[in-house]
Amino acid sequence: MATFFEHQDSARRNTKVLVLLYVLAVLAVIVAVDLVLAVVWLATSGVEGTTAYLNTGSLLRAVPASVFLWGALGTAGVIFLVSAWNVSKLGGGGAAVAEMVGARRIEPGTRDLLERRLLNVVEEMAIASGVRVPAVYVMDGEAGINAFAAGWSVSNAVVAVTRGTLETLNRDELQGVVAHEFSHILNGDMRLNIRMIGVLAGIVFIGAIGEFLMRSQRGGGSKNSGGSYLVVVGLALMVIGYIGLFFSRLIKAAVSRQREFLADASAVQFTRNPDGVAGALDRIRNAPRGTLIENAHAEDLSHMFFADSVKVWFGGLFDTHPPIEERIARAHPRFQPATYRQKRLPTEPTDEEAAKAGVKKLEAAKAIVFGAAAALQEPGGRRGGDIGTQWGRSAKDSAALVGTVDGGKVDYAKRLLAALPPGLRDQLHDPEGARAALVALLLAPAEDVLQGQISALKAAGMEKLSRDAAALLPLTRRLGQAFHLPAIDLALPAVKASPQAAHDDLVKALEIVIHADRRVSLHEFVVLTLVRDQLAARPKGPAPAGRRIAELEAEARLLLSLVAHAGTRPDATGRRGEALREAIDAGAKEMSLGALASAGAAVELTLNKAGAALTALKQLAPMQKAVLVKGLFATVSHDGSIRLAEAELMRLAGAVLDCPLPPLLESLDPATLAA
Repeated sequence: MATFFEHQDSARRNTKVLVLLYVLAVLAVIVAVDLVLAVVWLATSGVEGTTAYLNTGSLLRAVPASVFLWGALGTAGVIFLVSAWNVSKLGGGGAAVAEMVGARRIEPGTRDLLERRLLNVVEEMAIASGVRVPAVYVMDGEAGINAFAAGWSVSNAVVAVTRGTLETLNRDELQGVVAHEFSHILNGDMRLNIRMIGVLAGIVFIGAIGEFLMRSQRGGGSKNSGGSYLVVVGLALMVIGYIGLFFSRLIKAAVSRQREFLADASAVQFTRNPDGVAGALDRIRNAPRGTLIENAHAEDLSHMFFADSVKVWFGGLFDTHPPIEERIARAHPRFQPATYRQKRLPTEPTDEEAAKAGVKKLEAAKAIVFGAAAALQEPGGRRGGDIGTQWGRSAKDSAALVGTVDGGKVDYAKRLLAALPPGLRDQLHDPEGARAALVALLLAPAEDVLQGQISALKAAGMEKLSRDAAALLPLTRRLGQAFHLPAIDLALPAVKASPQAAHDDLVKALEIVIHADRRVSLHEFVVLTLVRDQLAARPKGPAPAGRRIAELEAEARLLLSLVAHAGTRPDATGRRGEALREAIDAGAKEMSLGALASAGAAVELTLNKAGAALTALKQLAPMQKAVLVKGLFATVSHDGSIRLAEAELMRLAGAVLDCPLPPLLESLDPATLAA
């Protein structure tokens, strides 16, 4: 099976195919427009025998070259300008696409049971895959069963579903649909899909011009010859518009269809429940509204949806999705519709059933996790970052974990979410509560240091934030360090919904808390760098990617040095210089970089340098990122184990590099952590 990086690279190659098909479509539209202009010129210039020119094929000789030239330039200019404008309009990424179709963002703290269930499923899938929790939208006016994922990057995606999806599917089926959309997030499909919306809009715009000309003459009731010609031109441009639509649908079908099979297969792998995906598809073929979308942009987004959003002629040629029956057969070859429908779980569980299940799961998980957290906080116990496990994977196999999900990790994510104190989880879904929780995670256990942090926040005019963070301390201190990154991921959607000024204030508050004791721990670096990266004001559109490690060797070495320092322990003499050199050299070898001349050749580490290096390395091409991650794993696992601090750092690097890493220590349940 192809790796995450191979899927990303394939998506980049598909972008080149899209450009080629786009150019061919533009040329076809230009030729059609030039033919119309040539006929209009002959008819209006007084040249006799227009029909004869058409019949004898002498059109090119009779019409001045300037007509064809200006027609071609004008047509190409209009198409490219419309395409560029639409791509720019979608520069906001997934949120811009969701808003284009009128979807409503679901508030993280929603009390609607169906919306809450959807958020839970998305959170589980995000934590299991290492993807930042996406913003979730619902298309309230759509009764059909459908969904889509959109975004320029893995870390800033959105997931949107129709109201029909929420009201028709049970939890397993909904999980299958969400897993399908997460496959598109992980396989690099989203960026290509947004580009297709923008560039294909230019191709079909010529038809819109023709429709406008037709309407303007119909409304004005003009009977003169000029008006008649405009009607003819308008009709011709409408026909050309259908040529553009033909190519648009052909391009979308060529690019999208096989990727839907891949997403279905990935969803089965993610959930270990083929009934979920097959059951959702079975519900679609029996639903009154099927999968159709009524929104005016249903055609524009037809290649992005979970299933067909519009009806098209010659469906076998133009369908952006394979037939439902074929998708079911591939996703679940032994699926028996009649048997499944008989045993199918209800769409919406009763409040009593949900309450009982929630209480049982919560109490069982709390007893384990809070005991583990207490053990980790005990004075004299091992530091949380020292806890780890043996690591038997090679660097290559370790890098292959990027972008993967399996049922075991989804189960782990469920247990982890159930283990969070209810009060804390509620706060993580509220913008102000989420900001306070992120600050509380970094407040020191030592009373004198804590008071210094609180005083520093108050001195910076953040008294309310300091009070809110202090109030959450009883909850955040009950969490072991292994639960900090998931808590941050749960908080980010609510925090991101705030204005940019609030983002900047939060980053400033975290910096104040971290620097209050004039030192920066590795854990503080992880938290600050992740939050800063996620909340930074971003330029519209996708980030450039295509550089090689050789061009960023200094940054790659710095990152290797950072992970080596995180995991290397002193030897019997209290020194670790040789061990550091060996760990760094192991990673450098995987990256085909030269070994360090001596242990003293390691680069100087600072918070700012490390953060800048991570940001620069985002520009690597997909397969170069694979080499980088392989090298990082070689350094981290040089001693045959991975500790919690190293796992945190690797997941941070993956988050910033848009290479999502699933939980690495899920085999260590809370009871093991407490041992």
